Amino acid sequence: QVQLVESGGGLVQAGGSLRLSCVASGRTLTTYGMGWFRQAPGAEREFVAGMSWNGGSLRYAVSVKGRFTISRDHAKKTVYLQMNSLKPEDTAVYYCASRTSWAVASSTAEYYYWGQGTQVTVSS
Repeated sequence: QVQLVESGGGLVQAGGSLRLSCVASGRTLTTYGMGWFRQAPGAEREFVAGMSWNGGSLRYAVSVKGRFTISRDHAKKTVYLQMNSLKPEDTAVYYCASRTSWAVASSTAEYYYWGQGTQVTVSS
């Protein structure tokens, strides 16, 4: 019954910013760890950012550290990914995902619920 829906993707020039949103419905996910992943054509799905349920533990891929920020609003059942200083290599479909435990994780196998994805395209 759990569903995750991403939004906020689009076309942006290099150096610009976007904020992705992921809204949860169905069973509450407020005590679960959350993450963002991305996948470019022909590439493996890769970890971008993750957080424990209370934000006490944050984890970022080296390629986005210092540029991206993951956060959540428990009342709105929404997880965000703020993306600044975007680069063409950030172009991909971005997915939000939920664990079934409280802790942060960085492997796709450790997540159980996935959104449909939203396209982010960064032009040079």
